[in-house]
Amino acid sequence: MRTLHRAIVRKPSRRISEGEVTHIARVPLDVDLGLRQHAAYLQLLERLGLQLIHAVETDDHPDGLFVEDALVMVRGHAIVTRPGAPSRRGETGSIATLLSALGIPFSSIANGTLDGGDVLVVGDRVFIGLTTRTTCEAIDEFDALVQPLGFTTVAVHVPGCLHLKSAITALPDGTLIGVEGSYDPAPFRNAGFTIHDADEPSGGDVLCIGNTVVLPADAPRTGQRIRSLGFGVEHIDVSELQKIEAGVTCLSVLL
Repeated sequence: MRTLHRAIVRKPSRRISEGEVTHIARVPLDVDLGLRQHAAYLQLLERLGLQLIHAVETDDHPDGLFVEDALVMVRGHAIVTRPGAPSRRGETGSIATLLSALGIPFSSIANGTLDGGDVLVVGDRVFIGLTTRTTCEAIDEFDALVQPLGFTTVAVHVPGCLHLKSAITALPDGTLIGVEGSYDPAPFRNAGFTIHDADEPSGGDVLCIGNTVVLPADAPRTGQRIRSLGFGVEHIDVSELQKIEAGVTCLSVLL
């Protein structure tokens, strides 16, 4: 298990209620509550031992808090994405600037579109969701970047939700937790992976920090299932941010 020390995060714009919504109906969002929930998320990361690195706030980008969509880390190598929503393309410049300041070399996706939320790295496999935000062209370019690092890229059809990692993520031991019906399980099963079924719609999106699994507060049964597998569990309330299709993975990039 790799040791995590830092996390790139970005504080939300007060325009978060204008964030992109694709697979759910738009409903009113309490901005102040959303900001408090995000602050609590950051406090949890710090309590779990991570040093936070703050990307420049982007007031003109309501979705800017979802830093994972702009940046993918693969075994210490950074890949700046090309987000699928045109309104989000301006988020990547500040991420590239931050990487340069940190001395982290990076590559950038130039063809097609790719959201980091569609990229799930498990061992030497990189599963990438084919969604409304990520295209085959970008997956091919991503594959060319990571093959020299020893990774195999596998495309996964995701018809039921925004991103691949909205539906399925990895637990600390490399097994998976997923929401049935939201993604095509065949690529994972063909690769020999064990998939545990989540018990709630948000339970497939979990964030692993060491042996602790962070998941949304509205997935208590899934949390109990994960605890029974021998992992520590932390629940966090992101209910307001879920109104713009947030999960616990998309709010940070672990280094």
